[in-house]
Parts: sequence; C-alpha cells; structure tokens
Amino acid sequence: MTQTSAPGMAHTVYFWLHDGLTDAELKSFEQGMKSLQEAPSVLRAFVGKPATTPSRDVVDNSFDYSLVLWFDDVAAHDAYQISPTHLKFVEDHEAKFDVVKVFDNFLIK
Repeated sequence: MTQTSAPGMAHTVYFWLHDGLTDAELKSFEQGMKSLQEAPSVLRAFVGKPATTPSRDVVDNSFDYSLVLWFDDVAAHDAYQISPTHLKFVEDHEAKFDVVKVFDNFLIK
C-alpha cells in the first residue's frame, strides 16, 4: 500500500450481511475486507463497523460493515475492480452479502 498527498478518489462500500452468519464466517469476512488494502492501486484502506453515536434522523447505522478505499484516480479504482485481490474477495464472500451500497467520490483538496 503506497501513500500519496494528492486528494484522489474514495470508494466507500457499506455491507449488510445475511442474518445467522457464524462468528467464524464474520471473522473470515473481516479478514477478507482487510486483505483488500493489499491490492496494488489502493493507497489507504479503512474497515469499520457502525459507531455507537447518538441516534439522529440523518444517521443510518443499520449496516454491518463499511469499507473505505482511497485511490489516486478513476483508473486506479478501475484497476482495483479487476485485480485478483478484489475478485477473490467477491468470490469468497458475496454469498454473505444481503445488501451492498457503493458511494464513489472525488476528494476535494
């Protein structure tokens, strides 16, 4: 994972998983998400769970996991999408997904 000071692009993914997954399946999913930071074009990666912030109308913390990946640009993002690292994650874990929402955005300097 390389570092840069350029704003770049953020790829933010929210996962709602199927009910009834075992602790081992959840641990495997978490490890799989952490493995995504090893994809060559990923500059930074953050894996998280919903924060226990106070409930407000504008806050949606109904998801199970979140993933934020930072890229130099759209080309780097596109390379990630077809990277063996990403494809393996999808192959290994997509059966656990109930809902996935992706938000891609350019970062402002």
